[in-house]
This record gives sequence, C-alpha cells and structure tokens, in this order.
Amino acid sequence: MKSTVSSSLLNLKYLLNPNLRRRLISLTSVSIPKLSLSSITNHTTLNNLFPSSATSGLRTICSSTASSFKPEQARVPSALPLPAPPLTKFNMGLCQLSVTTDKKRNISHAKSAIEEAASKGAKLVLLSEMWNTPYTKGSFRAFAEDIDAGGDASPSTAMLSEVSKRLQVTIIGGSMPEKSGGRLYNTCCVFGSHGELKAKHRKIHLFDIDIPGKITYKESRTFTAGETPTVVDTDVGRIGIGICYDIRFQELAMMYAARGAHLLCYTGAFNMTTGPLHWELLQRARATDNQLYVATCSSARDYGSCYVAWGHSSLVGPFGEIIAKTEPEEAIIIAEIDYSLLEQRRSSLPLNKQRRGDLYQLVDIQRSHTWSIVPLYLTVKEQVPYACGEEARTCEGPICRREHTHNNASRDSVGPRTDTVESFTA
Repeated sequence: MKSTVSSSLLNLKYLLNPNLRRRLISLTSVSIPKLSLSSITNHTTLNNLFPSSATSGLRTICSSTASSFKPEQARVPSALPLPAPPLTKFNMGLCQLSVTTDKKRNISHAKSAIEEAASKGAKLVLLSEMWNTPYTKGSFRAFAEDIDAGGDASPSTAMLSEVSKRLQVTIIGGSMPEKSGGRLYNTCCVFGSHGELKAKHRKIHLFDIDIPGKITYKESRTFTAGETPTVVDTDVGRIGIGICYDIRFQELAMMYAARGAHLLCYTGAFNMTTGPLHWELLQRARATDNQLYVATCSSARDYGSCYVAWGHSSLVGPFGEIIAKTEPEEAIIIAEIDYSLLEQRRSSLPLNKQRRGDLYQLVDIQRSHTWSIVPLYLTVKEQVPYACGEEARTCEGPICRREHTHNNASRDSVGPRTDTVESFTA
C-alpha cells in the first residue's frame, strides 16, 4: 500500500506547480494504513488515517493548490460578497392562480390572493407568468399594457402598486404582456413595500422550441427579447429575476449569484411535456449550483385552456432541498426563507473557493463595462446620489467595493460609507 501511494504522489508532482514538489516528496515516506470498505463508509477522517505531520502537509498542499486555481478569476469581475439582508428570516407567499378571459376578474383575483398571502404573514409574494391574461397570442396583444405610462394604461401594475403599499409587502408581479415602442415584451414588475416600482425585467430568453409529436412554440413571433439581467435590492434581500425559459440558462443564475443575490425568483408556465421532465430539476439545479434560494410560481393547471400549464410552484433551499411545493391546482402556499443557511451551506461546501479560474471564466459583460451603485436607505433616512464606475480613480477598478462614498463630480472616495443598503443597476 505504501509503495503504491508513494508512486502516485511522485507522479502527481509533475502535474502540479513546482512550489509543491518538495511537500509532495516529503509525503512519499508516510505510511498509510490499509483502508477497509467499512472504514470508508463510516466516514473515517483524515486525522484517523494519517499522522498529524502528514495531515498538516496535505492541508498545506490543498490550500496552495486551491490558490493556484485562482478561484477569484472564475467570475469576471470577481463575485461580490453576499450582502447582509435587511431580514434574515421571513415568510414568502407563492400564488398559483387560475386565469380566465376576463381581465378584470384576473386582476381582482390576483389582488385577493396577495391579500390572503399577506394575512398569513408573507413579506414577499410571487405571482405566475401571464397571471392577467390567457396564454394565447391574441390575448397577449389584447391584454397588453403600457407599464411606463401607468394609471389607466396599466391597471395591473396600478393594482400591484396599491396593494404592496397598503399591505407593506414586496411583490414580484409574475409577468404580463407589456407594449412599448410598438413592441411586445413578456415583463415582470417588482414593487417595493412602499408601492414603488423597483425593477422591470423583460424576459431575456424567448421560448422557441420544436419537439416533434409533442409541442412547437415560437415565442419570438410575438415578443421581443429583453436585454438586461435584473437584480434588485428589496426589504427582503437582493433578488435576481427570471421568467420561465430564463431558468434553463445557468449563466444567468450564476451572474445573479455573482452580483450578490440571496434569492432567485422565476415566474413560469412550463407545459405538460417539459414540466414533468425539467421544471423541478431546473429549480433544484439553479439553487444547488449557486447555493441560494430559488422560488418559482406557475399558473394553475386548466385542461380547458388552449395552453395547459404544469403547475407545481415551489420554493427550493440552497442545498437543492424542496421546502414547499403546490400541486397542479390553484393554491396559495406560505414558506419560510432563512438566509442564515446561505453562509452555512457555502462554508460546508465552499464552491466559490474551489472554482477553476485558471480554466474557465464567467464574464458579466454589463458589470465589466458599467455598474453603478445607488444608495437605497441611509441612516439619516435620505437619499444621496453617487456613482462608482469605470472612471473612478480611487475605487478598486471598475467595481466599487462598497467601502466609501463618492464625490459626484470626480467620483473620488470622500470617506466611509454612511448608507446601510445599496441598490445596483447595470
């Protein structure tokens, strides 16, 4: 056994950087006890297998090797540290609703669902994709709203704003058809607990698929793709937003994680073909890959509809565990989010420290070129505009490390930060 391990370690030294060779050579003289299957299955630790001198050397090797992998370069720019959320623990409501051809009924129904979720303690409420319109091309155009105009031009967002302010809850407003500049978008609106429109996410990846004998659908024939990933700071943490097909693209989720998101929210309407195959799988994958929470909300299943949704809205934890899930029918469920688990999971399984920046990189193009920081709340309860971008002279490169405030004209650092929460816009 000793000779086998010695030979393996000697061969490995030629694959690792030269600084480690002396340590590897010194380890080849270590006698390693013979391992039995039972000792492995009983989770025998390194301390029981190796003398203390050997384990010390191995730890040093692992540390040096991890450093040589340059994990901080696996994401460009480097990942932001996970910010301290305003709330560590809170309840979230998922409203899986049925949709009819009566738009006023759909709006009223969603309003009642949000009120019910809030009455059960939800501080964050997520609605489904196209909650105010049937999932048909004709309905999309007929039910589309001018969100930027607001008021009577957008009764759906007017309702969301009023309810969020009255109930003091944050609402991820599912998605709805938005008309703007002669184009149609599949858009999710995020409203803060004061009724303000905090973010507007236009679906980035359009659902164009052709599964022979199953389903053919070309969303691009109706909608225009969005151009901007959306991360928004709220009263319940930093949230990355996606719509349905967006969940299939792990790069978007990785980007959100690198921007410091605590939670990813995907509104969706997977169909009866892709739903049973991929809906839960994708949610758990996005949560596990990035070690954060993932919440999804689908429309309720209606076999009488032209488009039949799979349902099964869910909340998934940072270890890929299903925390709560609906059945296909209409339902409102409340589930608890505990952000303290994020650091716990990341410490137990330190993926961010083990990425191979020497082999691959995820490049956040927008953050690489322009990334502004705007304070959301100050200790003196007022807003002070400042920015930190590529032209900043005293910041650490193009990304502000959030340790100081700025002179608006020169963008120089003018002292320690006084704000407590920041809102990022790319």
